Amino acid sequence: MMTDPAELTARLIRCPSVTPEEGGALTLLQDLLSGAGFECTRVDRNGTPNLFARWGRKGAERSLGFNGHTDVVPPGDPASWTHPPFSGHLDETGTLWGRGATDMKSGVAAFVVAAMEFVADTPPDGAIILAITGDEEGPGKDGTIAILDWMKMHGERMSACIVGEPTNPETFGEMIKIGRRGSVTYRVAAKGVQGHVAYPDRARNPVHAICRFLDRLASEPLDAGNAHFGPSTLQVTTVDCGNSATNVIPETARAVFNIRFNDLHTPESLDAEIRRRAEAVADETGVSFRLEADVSGESFLTEPGPFTDLVRNVVRSETGITPELSTSGGTSDARFVKDHCPVLEFGLVGRYMHQVDERVPVEEIRALTRVYRRILEAYFA
Repeated sequence: MMTDPAELTARLIRCPSVTPEEGGALTLLQDLLSGAGFECTRVDRNGTPNLFARWGRKGAERSLGFNGHTDVVPPGDPASWTHPPFSGHLDETGTLWGRGATDMKSGVAAFVVAAMEFVADTPPDGAIILAITGDEEGPGKDGTIAILDWMKMHGERMSACIVGEPTNPETFGEMIKIGRRGSVTYRVAAKGVQGHVAYPDRARNPVHAICRFLDRLASEPLDAGNAHFGPSTLQVTTVDCGNSATNVIPETARAVFNIRFNDLHTPESLDAEIRRRAEAVADETGVSFRLEADVSGESFLTEPGPFTDLVRNVVRSETGITPELSTSGGTSDARFVKDHCPVLEFGLVGRYMHQVDERVPVEEIRALTRVYRRILEAYFA
């Protein structure tokens, strides 16, 4: 390899790029890719750092893209780490330590090295696009979205894309993500009538009402799932009324819950169902509800077909494992890319992501690089 992807990962780890800081990571990649013949553009928006890099013809019919991020979550207390979180320490077992080792500076290094080697050895008839953001772990509003907006404005396109997030639960090669559940967070405020606990007939208790509402949400399934998705799930994360008195029925109570929903719902259809259930409890109790919904991603599915078959065959050929096509897990920036082109996710094992002592075997990084190189070869064959 012209550049060792494990060494590049270590260099990226040494860039302290905790969201929203760029930390030197995108500058490092821009210099490297420019030297390899890629046309690079910084697409920073509202202080958020992003990098777009293309090799080949602008607007080419066959334009394979890779998407990833160099920003990382905070490391926590450095004293809790076996090796400093931004040291990029390589130990005697061939394990690379540091924040971002798994999620996902290794994935970025792998597709950057694979792309540089591929265009140097076998220049394709088409284009390779690398869309790298510094805002995946943060709000996500000016990261991959900003790159895609810029691409649309400047006539850039991807015909398919691979997101390099860690996708494998335990063993490298066991899982490809072909879709994701949507995510919506609800903040609920219930308003009743304050009163004395000894005279409940003169009050309307919002705590009782909000608990009834939450119990129905939790106990009445939203759906039974389908061939590609499990049932939608709902988790209550907080309930509070801020009442320090033991003899007062409070006037208001609040709760927060999150729903991870499958493609049987749209945000609009789900919202209608949640509000229907709230109105039913309001009619029963005389307590009013105010709901605010924050949708952070819609459910999507890349239907199995030629692109999924290509990636699956490469992974099987490299690892000896037939990967499962899955929609499990949380959200990723694939939720934005899916509006631009077909998108899959394949990366490393995610066992240590976001943890103290995040780490990855360097051979796994090199294996991922080989997978990406072979995907490029097969896609442009």
